[in-house]
Amino acid sequence: MALTEKQNSTHKKKFNIKSGDTVYVTAGKEKGKTGKVIKVLKKKDGALVEKLNIVKRHEKQSQKNPTGGIVEKEAPIHVSNLMLLDSVDRKPVRIGRKVLSSGEKVRYSKKSGEEIRK
Repeated sequence: MALTEKQNSTHKKKFNIKSGDTVYVTAGKEKGKTGKVIKVLKKKDGALVEKLNIVKRHEKQSQKNPTGGIVEKEAPIHVSNLMLLDSVDRKPVRIGRKVLSSGEKVRYSKKSGEEIRK
């Protein structure tokens, strides 16, 4: 069944990755590296990872950047190319979601079964 335009616009995307998580890159030029997520970009289906996927951008002078010039900053990595690192054995794991008896929703590691809380 296809979603109507109104239903599609109100549909909330769910990501297994949140800002502050430590992730492992599974594909691309940064494959095999790990880093901390700075920000999740829901509209682009990506995440900014600290010190990974660095690009150079020309920026104009502004109050924020008085000198201008060429600036190096992080570019988004698609969330499908990121996996959360397990806090127990520091290896990438798949994530599941479950509802506790108290009604709280939590993420958990499918490998170790340990809950991931932020």
